[in-house]
Amino acid sequence: MSAEQVSSLCEQLVKAVTVIMDPASTQRYRLEALKFCEEFKEKCPICVPCGLKLAEKTQTAIVRHFGLQILEHVVKFRWNNMPRLEKVYLKNNVMGLISSGTQSILEEESHIKGVLSRIVVEMIKREWPQHWPDMLKELDTLSKQGETQTELVMFILLRLAEDVVTFQTLPTQRRRDIQQTLTQNMEKIFSFLLTTLQQNVNKYRRMKTDLAQETKAQANCRVGIAALNTLAGYIDWVALSHITADNCKLLEMLCLLLNEPELQIGAAECLLIAVSRKGKLEDRKPLMVLFGDVAMHYILSAAQTADGEGLVEKHYVFLKRLCQVLCALGSQLCALLGSECDVETPANFGKYLDAFLAFTTHPSQFLRSSTQITWGALFRHEVLSHDPLLLAMIPKYLRASMTNLVKVGFPSKTDSPSCEYSRFDFDSDEDFNAFFNSFRAQQGEVMRMACRLDPRTGFQMAGEWLKYQLTTPVDTGPMNSRTGEGLCSIFSPSFAQWDAMTFFSESVISQMFRTLDKDDIPVNDGIDLLQLVLNFETKDPLILSCVLTNVSALFPFVTYRPEYLPQVLSKLFASVTFEVIEESKAPRTRAVKNVRRHACSSIIKMCRDYPQLVLPNFDMLYNHVKQLLSNELLLTQMEKCALMEALVLISNQFKDYERQKAFLEELMAPVAGLWLSPEMQRVLSDAEAFISYVGADNKIADPVLEDPSGLNRSRISFCVYTILGVVKRARWPADTEEAKAGGFLVGYTPSGNPIYRNPCTEQVLKLFDNLLALIRTHNNLYMPEMVARLGETFAKALDMLEVEKNAILGLPQPLLELYDSPVYKTVLERMQGFFCTLYDNCFHILGNAGPSMQQDFYTVDCLATQLLSSAFTNLNNIPDYRLRPMLRVFVKPLVLSCPPEYYETFVCPMLGPLFTYLHMRLSQKWQVINQRSMLCEDDAADDNPESQEMLEEQLVRLLTREVMDLITVCCVSKKGVDHNTTAAVDGDDDEAMVTEVTPPASAELTELGKCLTKQEDVCTAVLITAFTSLSWKDTLSCQRTTTQLCWPLLKQVLSGNLLPDAVSWFFISVLKGLQIHGQHDGCMAALVHLAFQIYEALRPRYTELKAVMEQIPDIHRDSLEQFDSKLLNPTPQKVADKRRKDHFKRLIAGCIEKPLGEQFRKEVHIRNLPSLFKKVKPLLGTDMLENEDGEGLTALFEP
Repeated sequence: MSAEQVSSLCEQLVKAVTVIMDPASTQRYRLEALKFCEEFKEKCPICVPCGLKLAEKTQTAIVRHFGLQILEHVVKFRWNNMPRLEKVYLKNNVMGLISSGTQSILEEESHIKGVLSRIVVEMIKREWPQHWPDMLKELDTLSKQGETQTELVMFILLRLAEDVVTFQTLPTQRRRDIQQTLTQNMEKIFSFLLTTLQQNVNKYRRMKTDLAQETKAQANCRVGIAALNTLAGYIDWVALSHITADNCKLLEMLCLLLNEPELQIGAAECLLIAVSRKGKLEDRKPLMVLFGDVAMHYILSAAQTADGEGLVEKHYVFLKRLCQVLCALGSQLCALLGSECDVETPANFGKYLDAFLAFTTHPSQFLRSSTQITWGALFRHEVLSHDPLLLAMIPKYLRASMTNLVKVGFPSKTDSPSCEYSRFDFDSDEDFNAFFNSFRAQQGEVMRMACRLDPRTGFQMAGEWLKYQLTTPVDTGPMNSRTGEGLCSIFSPSFAQWDAMTFFSESVISQMFRTLDKDDIPVNDGIDLLQLVLNFETKDPLILSCVLTNVSALFPFVTYRPEYLPQVLSKLFASVTFEVIEESKAPRTRAVKNVRRHACSSIIKMCRDYPQLVLPNFDMLYNHVKQLLSNELLLTQMEKCALMEALVLISNQFKDYERQKAFLEELMAPVAGLWLSPEMQRVLSDAEAFISYVGADNKIADPVLEDPSGLNRSRISFCVYTILGVVKRARWPADTEEAKAGGFLVGYTPSGNPIYRNPCTEQVLKLFDNLLALIRTHNNLYMPEMVARLGETFAKALDMLEVEKNAILGLPQPLLELYDSPVYKTVLERMQGFFCTLYDNCFHILGNAGPSMQQDFYTVDCLATQLLSSAFTNLNNIPDYRLRPMLRVFVKPLVLSCPPEYYETFVCPMLGPLFTYLHMRLSQKWQVINQRSMLCEDDAADDNPESQEMLEEQLVRLLTREVMDLITVCCVSKKGVDHNTTAAVDGDDDEAMVTEVTPPASAELTELGKCLTKQEDVCTAVLITAFTSLSWKDTLSCQRTTTQLCWPLLKQVLSGNLLPDAVSWFFISVLKGLQIHGQHDGCMAALVHLAFQIYEALRPRYTELKAVMEQIPDIHRDSLEQFDSKLLNPTPQKVADKRRKDHFKRLIAGCIEKPLGEQFRKEVHIRNLPSLFKKVKPLLGTDMLENEDGEGLTALFEP
């Protein structure tokens, strides 16, 4: 075409590009211009001359970029159909652009450099090495022209490595050809990269101080940076010998560059990648050169310089890289030392540890946390853990931890040097808090490892710090707590110190008891500390909570001196009734509630872990509790119950059935009196009476202080909490002989297992009918006519608490609210809390009843019917957030602890209707969600429907997982099944994923599963739920069900006469799953495997499956025929599983959903070139063994 046509087209394109990029253009104008440009790229036959004209230096950068984009488009999408001469013409012109068609290195825009290097790489991917053998020589020649060209050559080499090796965006054969050719030429490429780096760095260093040469120096610096970036793209995968060649010349250069401010980050990146390399230990041995004097000197001086220049982002990023380099060096040392590589502890190991400690004591919390994993590896190492230098470092590390455990550095504060660094690393205080909590847990683990090597030092430090805190005056800081005047908030300096000290002493003391022999424990020191803690008095709830933790940490010393037990008990009991202001009417804050709860759980823990120690003081404990229980208002119901639980735990030590039974009867007498009273029976069995009794039908004027029915609610809670505590804690002795002697053993099962009786059974079963009545009533509260009876104040009493909503949506709680806000701000919240806890606790009782009372519970008259008419009544109105805990805390444990002899009489009659109902409910919910996602474009009304819809959708997801988990647990035994199959494997090699998610052959049905599948209605419900769930939009549930549940269930019914329609439906369900979840690698692999299993097992019997396959979009009929004929007429040499599965996957590819980003992407086709390596076919027959020279096989084994 003529030059005029090219010029006029180019003018139009320039106008169009200007319109697209002009912010003032209207949307219509911009769309028209965009359409014109796209159509030009797709259809115009003169793209190449136009692109080259637009890319000329005289045009503006935007136009040039568009011109180069046209050329890139031509190479990517038209290359296969271009005549050879046109390809050569384009290639020569692009190389010409690199040579002389760009501005100088400092002036040229980076996006122009980027697109120009991409065009060359796209041509290389299509033509090198077969059709363009001199490519590397041409790049070498270009680089000799100057800095501008050298930088572009660096970009080309980096982009090539990324496409071929890192992202692997090519067909396999092309990728192999290019990678092998790169590897063959790697010595040249590496020497070229190193020479380029060295020459430019030397020039830059010479000229940077001379102002007249500043521009040249900058150009050399740019090339140096580009060379480092390119090296980083290669160091990761080339043979280690290139990295360590010439006495580790590369590593030496990189260490030198650490002190060059402009190049140091690039150098540190390269060094980090090199030091992090895996591979044969022998090949990694030369990396130990970095422990040498020279390298260590450069690394440490660079760190000191960067740190000395204050907080500048660039220097801080560099420090992070250096810290990672030291961590990686530590990992290499741990891997090599003690292996067969004959590596000794480096002479500079002490220097290395000092440097590493400097990072652990740096003000940046992020840097401190980065060092922890390596410290752990060093303390665990079999050789280094005995090294005197490392042992001498333990006190210093622990001293550093004492500082690092103090929670300071919130980005919004200015009370510590860490705050400034945190503003770089964290977006909010909540973000920092989450990081710090996991950092602290990690430190705890490493401290315990350090104390395993030196337990006494840790204990000594903990003692000193504890004494110091006990005598230091409290500093509340500028911010007072809302709990009371002069008390700490979580940001107060004193609390931060107490909190850190408590964590430290807990970690260190527990480790000392594990490490030292009984005789070596410093009992006197421990008891002295315990006495100091017991004598310490404080009215500050946050500090008192820390004090209680210290009491628990020091409690093991009491096993050596039991006479101190009464003092410990007194301290704990005093804290159970802790108040900041006595007789206050204001609602308690969380901090106060936490102290009381903490004291209760400390008592329970003590009775659980040291029952023999507490048993002699049982009467004293019992009297304490009786005294507290006598005042109805002194404790909350949960606190009362906790104390009763502690008593029950000790009563288990009586090891005498009659004595324990009598005690439990006495303990539960007040509960039984209240629970079985005529009034309570009336209230529990009638929803209207219940609403009125708990006060939910009132209208209240002052919703903060006024609560007339509080006492009634607390009475119901007290009864339910107590029943739960007793059912959960009362047990027979673990030792069969002791159980026999104490009268707990009542016989043996047919298989010879002992049958025990629980001393609480009689008491609990007496209260059982009313409990079921309460559950039935509670379920009926959700009926619309009952909800309508709730008073104005309590209209939302049955809704979720805000805390629950936030937990489901994954929203963090504001930090201060965790401690300073009242537990319930209004009487409505209190009512919501009451309903929620009551509901959960009732189901906890039923869930614990099976394991606790065993056969006595499962043989209750008509148990299944009773449960169906109470717990499972009115389920249609029960919201998802209530149904979920019911399945988890009641149905699951009840079914799992049921003895096999009651499966048919109890489990099947209960689970059949339940599973059928759950399937119906979930199907409807998912239908609503799917319809909503189709209609969501039209819907923009309502104030805040999105968050409500998100909450509902997330609840449906969580309920789905709960239901699928329940079915799986009931039906499938999970020997060896990996439950963490949720994480998909990296990389795009599908086969790797398939092997990851294929369940092992041992995923068999349990006895219960077999029993359930024998009942036709239950079996149908379970199968339909499992296979329908594959197309519900929850990837986690889909993947678990596919890998664990579907095949074992289907395998069970294969032997029967399945209807052809049913078989087709199962198969279609899996294909539907692929249509929805195919974009997720883990799900896709699991579903493909399942579809393959079904097709292979059932296709010979059901031709209907072939009909289903024929409906798959874009299926190749011939290929299907071929697959079928091999399947139906197997040859003696069976085709490998992998190849059959690959073939099958190609057949069903039409129904596998692609990720959104790939759905509308234009396909790039890169053709394979003639093979570089001809495959030689082996000779057949005896020639292999014996050719004319008589060598044959023996030659293979010659050195």
